[in-house]
Amino acid sequence: MIKNSFIPVISKKKEEENPGSVEFQVVNFTNKIRRLTSHLELHRKDFLSQRGLRKILGKRKRLLSYLANKNQIRYQNLINQLGIRESQIR
Repeated sequence: MIKNSFIPVISKKKEEENPGSVEFQVVNFTNKIRRLTSHLELHRKDFLSQRGLRKILGKRKRLLSYLANKNQIRYQNLINQLGIRESQIR
């Protein structure tokens, strides 16, 4: 599993920012998404984990659309730092 590879990003964010900030929450959701994705590669029929993954993806998408509407520069920096693609904002 990919559990320990993303801890430095979280620890760096904790020192710099508020744990309630949008960026921090998106980083946490991204780490959970990556862990669940690696879990689902091994356990394809774990439907409860699939449901949890979809819920976390929706939460992250809503936070990213909020950040894109509020501050486009912070949004672009976060997208580039995490290496995730831009969401299609409706």
